[in-house]
Amino acid sequence: MDAAEFRKRGKEMVDYVADYLEKIDKRQVFPDVEPGYLRPLIPDCAPQDPESFEDVFKDIEKIIMPGVTHWHSPYFFAYFPAASSFPALLADMLCGGIGCVGFSWAASPACTELETVMLDWLGKMINLPEEFLAGKDGQGGGVIQGSASEATLISLLAARTKTIRRVQSENPELTEAEIMGRLVAYASDQAHSSVERAALIGGVKIKNVSSDDKFTVCGSALKKVLDEDKASGLIPFFFCATLGTTPCCSFDRLLELGPICNKENIWMHIDAAYAGSAFICPEFRHLLNGVEFADSFNFNPHKWLLVNFDCSAMWVKKRSDLIGAFKLEPLYLQHHHQESGLVTDYRHWQIPLGRRFRSLKLWFVLRMYGVTGLQEHIRKHIRLSHQFEHLVLQDERFEICAEVVLGLVCFRLKGSNELNKALLKSINEAKKIHLVPCYLREKFVLRFAVCSRTVESTHVKFAWQHISQLATDLLQTWEHDDHQQ
Repeated sequence: MDAAEFRKRGKEMVDYVADYLEKIDKRQVFPDVEPGYLRPLIPDCAPQDPESFEDVFKDIEKIIMPGVTHWHSPYFFAYFPAASSFPALLADMLCGGIGCVGFSWAASPACTELETVMLDWLGKMINLPEEFLAGKDGQGGGVIQGSASEATLISLLAARTKTIRRVQSENPELTEAEIMGRLVAYASDQAHSSVERAALIGGVKIKNVSSDDKFTVCGSALKKVLDEDKASGLIPFFFCATLGTTPCCSFDRLLELGPICNKENIWMHIDAAYAGSAFICPEFRHLLNGVEFADSFNFNPHKWLLVNFDCSAMWVKKRSDLIGAFKLEPLYLQHHHQESGLVTDYRHWQIPLGRRFRSLKLWFVLRMYGVTGLQEHIRKHIRLSHQFEHLVLQDERFEICAEVVLGLVCFRLKGSNELNKALLKSINEAKKIHLVPCYLREKFVLRFAVCSRTVESTHVKFAWQHISQLATDLLQTWEHDDHQQ
């Protein structure tokens, strides 16, 4: 394909994507395929000779689309939002076109410098304390990771290195292996599984801290487990606080937890993967109070801020903590500006060496929507979640299972877990909308997350009418079966 054909085919692909997104509500939200559907549809081996673009293009609808779950459908209410917008898609095209691998400043100065400035823009939008910003001569700063899971792992590994060095300086007779065997990380029993996974990869113990009846961790619960572990000779070193838990969007109490972590020399990382975007709205910023005690903080613009995946924003108070844990300087990666004090080499801030020019997406979206446009997007989703909550509360057969703060509603039929599993099965088998469940304590709960950029009140009403009718059918069946027995 030469440049002339690329121009032609590129326009065709843009038209295809625009049509796909414009008409996505006409597609069934969840596919009808069975595992292994794709292999029989394509040859066993790559073609020896080139094929035409037309041949490849026609196979998109024939082979790929039948197996796609349409995350951007207004009938997709599962997981959390996956952000997308036309400015972000255009920026991703430019990112792919430039094709730099931005592991250092010298590898592409604009790739590094735009990221530093964009993370400062974003930090100011959520009113992060000054020490988290790079500014012109700050000690902190932001970096774009691939996911919140990566941000948690990076912060845990940096905390591990920092703690080992501190303990060894205080107790030179202890080996690194002896210290590692005593390290303990902590997170809420409601925290995302990626926190446990980070500890698994990091080779350290992790313990759950019990949450209260609102599914939040308070200071007394953390202090209790810390005191027990210290008495047993263990070394607490890391606590991951969650703002907006995955099961029910609950918020750990930073103002109680932060001072404890600071006093005990424990690195506090804040995972606000979903909820963090809402902090651009002044009325929700109080949910971030206590961030001043944290060592690192992360949220995903690729969830709720119209920046398509992947773009996970992470800030640290002291970038030297990250660089000190991950810095290696082979000659082939060195450049003559690296000691200038004005240069960031992001390879020291992350797991992979290479990185894409992801800050372009932020730059395009923040400029073309503006803060006010993004605030309205967040507020609209939250209004729609309260609309759904109101519809649920009007039906005495159902109950709300957790406080609705942002765009997630946790609800269930009053009754057994088996009844609610059957309801979810009928919802997802009908494939008109898509939901996923969670457990809150021992209850099986349905999660309704407002996700799509294009979702409107009519889609929420349709979803509720559909759920309500399926519940009616199900209850009649169950009552009939009870009478038969």
